[in-house]
Amino acid sequence: MDRLGFVIEASEAQSMAEASGLSLTQLLPSLVNSAQTLARPPISNFHVAAVGLAPSGRIFVGVNLEFPGLPLHHSIHAEQFLLTNLFLNDETHLHSFAVSAAPCGHCRQFLQELRGAPDIQLLITSDPNREFTALSHFLPHRFGPHNLLSQDSPFLLEQHHNRLTLLTTTHQQYEYEHEHEHEHEHADSSSLPNGVCNGHALDEKLKFVALEAANKSHAPYSDSPSGVALVDCGGNVYKGSYIESAAFNPSLGPLQAALVAYVAGGGGDYDRIVGAVLVEKDEATVKQEQTARLLLHLISPNCQFKTFLCCCSQPSP
Repeated sequence: MDRLGFVIEASEAQSMAEASGLSLTQLLPSLVNSAQTLARPPISNFHVAAVGLAPSGRIFVGVNLEFPGLPLHHSIHAEQFLLTNLFLNDETHLHSFAVSAAPCGHCRQFLQELRGAPDIQLLITSDPNREFTALSHFLPHRFGPHNLLSQDSPFLLEQHHNRLTLLTTTHQQYEYEHEHEHEHEHADSSSLPNGVCNGHALDEKLKFVALEAANKSHAPYSDSPSGVALVDCGGNVYKGSYIESAAFNPSLGPLQAALVAYVAGGGGDYDRIVGAVLVEKDEATVKQEQTARLLLHLISPNCQFKTFLCCCSQPSP
């Protein structure tokens, strides 16, 4: 394979393993060095990669992303990227993974959102021992969903639907659009792909993609699901869902998740992102709009950004 991608299909992964005389699990650490070249860490210049095996037999890559000029908590850790990559590709679990450096406490906690997290096998390629070890070894006294959720609540990667529907246009939305319309006056609309992100086409195309992402959002602790849809200057659309951690602080915003999709999908420089829509609940406890606006303004100043509100529909009788 000339260049490592962010998803290796099961058949290709199996062929690679057989050609190397390795099992799929043993193949993972051999891919970490190549995966590190995909990282984007302009602040630390410390390239981190995590390569994981899903139950489907597919192999997924995660890398760290950093954004100059922004608080460091906007950064995306390689393990967060890896789990988001699994999420975006409808995987249900993580079997094992190899990582270039020992996961920080932030990531050890984030991994607890998976059911059966203590049994996930982890290998650190910089460790001379280079042995797969259960995640429970790295976080022996864990705190996670089992402390806050009922036993039948869906964990991260487990299928669920948040039953969100978009609110109809209201006076509040009218005021929002007029309050922020001056922020888009500098945008060059001629550079935007026709029919994708001009005027109402942006609203209609992206808001339903963002709603879909919000409906998949893992936000059981705040009940504030949200989703983001991005479009680049080539008309390619990327989506991301808000992912919460039981410890709150390691949570990953919907824009960061959408940026994972953008990078994993072959997106180039961030300033190629020309349109963005956020969908979040009206009167949510956790609001994403202002932090998403800040991040987008720094990485793609000409990006058109809109927020649409949603509410939870009543369950079927």
